[in-house]
Amino acid sequence: RVINNIGFLFILLVTARRQRAKMRRDNILPFSLLFIYSFCARSNGFITHSSRSNRLIECKESTSPSVAAPRKEIDRRRNLAIISHPDSGKTTMTEKLLLYGGAIQQAGAVRQKAEQRGTASDFMAMERERGISISSTVMNFDYGDLRVNILDTPGHEDFSEDTYRALAAADNAVMLLDAAKGLEPQTRKLFEVCRMRSLPLFTFVNKLDRPALTPYEIIDQIEEEFGLEMHPVLWPIGDGDRFKGVLDRLERKVYLYERGERGKKADVSTIDLDDEEGLKDAIDDEELFLKLLEDAEILTELMNPLDITRVLSGEQSPLFFGSAMTNFGVQLFLDKFCDMGTKPTSRGIATEGAIAPEHEEFTGFIFKTQANLDPKHRDRLAYVRIVSGTYSKGMKVGHSRSKPSKKYTLAQAQSLFGSSRDAIDVAYPGDVIGINNPGNFAIGDTLYTGSAKVAFPGIPSFSPEKFAYIRNPNPSSYKAFQKGLDQLLAEGAVQSLRQRGDEGGGPLILAAVGQLQFEVVQARLKEEYGVESLLEPLGYTLARWAEGGWDAVDKKDQDGKLFGIMIVQDRWERPVLLFRNDWKAAALATEEKELELVGWSSPPEE
Repeated sequence: RVINNIGFLFILLVTARRQRAKMRRDNILPFSLLFIYSFCARSNGFITHSSRSNRLIECKESTSPSVAAPRKEIDRRRNLAIISHPDSGKTTMTEKLLLYGGAIQQAGAVRQKAEQRGTASDFMAMERERGISISSTVMNFDYGDLRVNILDTPGHEDFSEDTYRALAAADNAVMLLDAAKGLEPQTRKLFEVCRMRSLPLFTFVNKLDRPALTPYEIIDQIEEEFGLEMHPVLWPIGDGDRFKGVLDRLERKVYLYERGERGKKADVSTIDLDDEEGLKDAIDDEELFLKLLEDAEILTELMNPLDITRVLSGEQSPLFFGSAMTNFGVQLFLDKFCDMGTKPTSRGIATEGAIAPEHEEFTGFIFKTQANLDPKHRDRLAYVRIVSGTYSKGMKVGHSRSKPSKKYTLAQAQSLFGSSRDAIDVAYPGDVIGINNPGNFAIGDTLYTGSAKVAFPGIPSFSPEKFAYIRNPNPSSYKAFQKGLDQLLAEGAVQSLRQRGDEGGGPLILAAVGQLQFEVVQARLKEEYGVESLLEPLGYTLARWAEGGWDAVDKKDQDGKLFGIMIVQDRWERPVLLFRNDWKAAALATEEKELELVGWSSPPEE
């Protein structure tokens, strides 16, 4: 009888395991087998049972159940970074995309007038005062069947490092140009970054409501300087006070606009291009009407057809004309982007190969950190771009710079909309989420699930060009001053340096790409932490990290090779050399190769 019972239990166990394998996708067993399998296998450590459901979680056979994202959710994501030279209307364009995307009911203007609303993307006090963007922001909304994530970036060159980091998280980019100025210095720099990453690049020529260069002049500028083929999708009808609307060349339809109330959607009427009689009456300007017909014919004959494959590989750029301020062409651009833009794509990892959005494990990387989105709680947030898998509330993740055995619990994530946040339970590839930063997460870090360690290429910090001691003039506010500095420095907007061997008692050196970054730090210390600060500029113009280490630095210093160079250490106590001019840095790098001088830094492995 005992033998028969053992045999019977053995048969049931085998059957249960076969059923379990068959239904593994759902991790649920029929109730009739659940009890037997749990009873027989629990003591062997194969599984544990959740008290809240009949879901089984493997312990020995797998580190975690698959968290692969549903294909439907991947396909409906669109991710877009907006880049431009300062004062090209980038933040206004962002607001209007949010307006037409249904995310806001009324768009605010950047200029500060009593009757105008503030913008959703520029939420810091200094941004509102100066009318400029100083930090990249993330906003998302549902548009039709799609989920759109927009990254609004700073245009000023002093904050270009924040823009480059945002581009690392983007799948698509739109380059905004001022119709009266064409290409400008910052536009050129940002274009090269997009080209380096082979990002699909859309081009929007803005401010057609003002006197502008001809569309042909702008096309020639871009194609001659960048070697990028342009394909006009929206073509303007006039400019300045005579700007009537745009021609959609793909649909052969003309959209004529009426200027509406500021911040509201524009009134628009649509006419087929082939309806020449009706079009002539609607435009009510014979010169513009004839010019439109001529341009339409010329473009059809001269321009190569739109090739989405070339667009997605960064070889061809769809070109749009319009006016964000008057809402002309904004919704058409949004519609075309949703049709043409790429969905989330694979990302290369630091070792070899790439991870696709369909990968069965969760992966994501941190491209930005922010302090005090909620000043009342002195919070610190890390912005994570999800590359693969599904984020779920409470999941445990590994950290690329920590030991494989160390796990962090993502107890709560937030959907971001400027400074506003909403708690979410799930998120998918292409989404940008905010997670609490306990102080261990830095820009460029990778978070992942599964037993295999994953690390995407890091996001290095730029070589700073401005240096200054920062001091606290009021000893009674020491704690608030120190806390404010620590949290702001953790954002990576500026870097911190100290004299060698200084463990925190000596003066702190701020290192920044531009002077405005210093002003932002001082303004935020006063606004968010209630403390004053003093800056004492240093006469150095660039920094180089000595990857050869302190031994190499000490040897060259003893040999007199570092005369006139300031030797300091970064926050991880690595040697940094400060130079007064480019020539000295270049000569030292060439002659003293043992120093292994580099112009960037990344957080070290733990």
